[in-house]
Amino acid sequence: MQQTNNLRWDLDIIFPGGSHSADFSTYLQELESELTDLADLVSQYNPDKESVDTKRLRILVNNLEKVNKKFREASAFISCLSAQNVKDEQASLLVSKRSELKAKFEAIQTSFNQKLVQIPEDTWQNARNQDDLNDLEFVLNEFREQAKGLLPIEQEALINDLAVDGYHAWDQMYQAIVGKMEVRLKEEETTKSYSIGQASNKLANPNRDFRKHVFNQLNRAWKTNEHLFSQTLNHLAGFRLQKYTHRNWDDVLREPLELNRMKKKTLDAMWTAINNNKHHFVTYLNKKAERLDLKKLSIYDINSPINREVKTFSYQEGADFIIKHFHRFSPKMAAFARMAFDNRWIEAEDRPDKRPGGFCTSFPESGQTRIFMTYSGTSSNIATLAHELGHAYHQHVMNDVNGLNQRYAMNVAETASTFAEMIVADASVTYAQSTDEKKGLLEDKIQRSIAFFMNIHARFLFEKRFYEERKQGMVSVNRLNKLMVDAQKEAYCDVLEEYDENFWASKLHFHMTGVPFYNFPYTFGYLFSLGIYAIAQKSDDFEDEYIKLLRDTGRMEVEDLAYKHLQVDLTTTAFWEDAIQLCINDVYEYLSI
Repeated sequence: MQQTNNLRWDLDIIFPGGSHSADFSTYLQELESELTDLADLVSQYNPDKESVDTKRLRILVNNLEKVNKKFREASAFISCLSAQNVKDEQASLLVSKRSELKAKFEAIQTSFNQKLVQIPEDTWQNARNQDDLNDLEFVLNEFREQAKGLLPIEQEALINDLAVDGYHAWDQMYQAIVGKMEVRLKEEETTKSYSIGQASNKLANPNRDFRKHVFNQLNRAWKTNEHLFSQTLNHLAGFRLQKYTHRNWDDVLREPLELNRMKKKTLDAMWTAINNNKHHFVTYLNKKAERLDLKKLSIYDINSPINREVKTFSYQEGADFIIKHFHRFSPKMAAFARMAFDNRWIEAEDRPDKRPGGFCTSFPESGQTRIFMTYSGTSSNIATLAHELGHAYHQHVMNDVNGLNQRYAMNVAETASTFAEMIVADASVTYAQSTDEKKGLLEDKIQRSIAFFMNIHARFLFEKRFYEERKQGMVSVNRLNKLMVDAQKEAYCDVLEEYDENFWASKLHFHMTGVPFYNFPYTFGYLFSLGIYAIAQKSDDFEDEYIKLLRDTGRMEVEDLAYKHLQVDLTTTAFWEDAIQLCINDVYEYLSI
């Protein structure tokens, strides 16, 4: 592999010139024109009650797919621009423009879906099985079923229009505030200012006093703005709840479950299995406290290394590490990762003014993806990089699938990413060159399990309770703090001494408008990927079977996907218990050494 010295991604190959790109400006104008044409096409489509002209419907669907891909291409570019430099004012303007275009596209999509509802059931059943529509049977039926729960088209269009400067604006306000925040940290004899993302990376420092200092300084920064963040959270939740009320939706989980194509019974089975097995991870946390000479851990100790000497890896070493271990299980995935590094699809530089966190975004027209993160050399950074490469590989194997069948949900998206993460984590433990190295790598794996079983569970509990209280009116800062701590205490089995009451403010996912309940899909993906991983270890044709599963993720409900490819029932606890057992094995292997 060639040297990966450049930690900055290449966006110019897609649209040269950054946020002031003339090519991108032209592209947006073309997109707007095509949206107008598509709106006219949908408006003119009036399906017959007796029969469906499947060829005409196919032409309409092809246009819908084309515009959908173009919007995703533009949206991905804007996401990259706004993340790489939060002080780029032109990029901020483009984020607002994207919201406008999204509202137009969603209005067209809603109108199309409601046209499908006008077709009588018998006529529809006959039409959707015709050769012209056969490959889109699932997604078209999903469009139709979703429309049945919506308001009349005029009201849904109004909601979309008002959301641009209402609902989505709160998300943008939150990100604008966070982008300007700085955290001052005292290191040795100097005090330096860091972005939120840079400061958060330092919570993995082996020195507990410094780690606590970072935690306190981060909290001070969040507290400075907590009243602003309570406004963003309360108002976006209020908008969402008003929409649910007008649609006569009582359950706040209805939308996230529908978006993730999963049953409530599956979600309940997953959390039940996790709660049944948390005591094993409590054992680990108590042992860790003992080794750190503490009565109890605090929340900022959970991801800290036991050894005070923390090994760091250059970006080149991290890249080589990932490719090497990918190759042991999937040469195709390894070749894809090598190509992503070589072609500079990854933004990893540790610098100010970047958005915190990491993500992967796809450019469906270009057939490319881009990965965003801040790499500082920790093993956690390598895990994040593998995670995002898993997302990128998922899209890569679906590039030739119809664009409407590429709309896979967050829970299965997180399956691909955590599967890639698991390959690297498990292989690195297996091939560890010393006992100390093995302990450190096992600890990384266990910490990820705790994140998915406890941290994510706390987020889920908080958000569910917050939405129930928000139905009665605005929720105060003090109440948000209490809800957060109570959720953390329950999720962590009250094993910690100090919790993070400001986590509701600091976690971007609570303030995002694109996906409601941006939490439980992570845990689903983690455990589902473990089931896939167990099968992969026993299968000689793993790669081909895995690719088949990924290519089905946009055209099946998760229960059907699991039964078809894994022959398991997700609505019972058995599958989840078996997956968790692999994580429990890590705990006791770690404790034994």
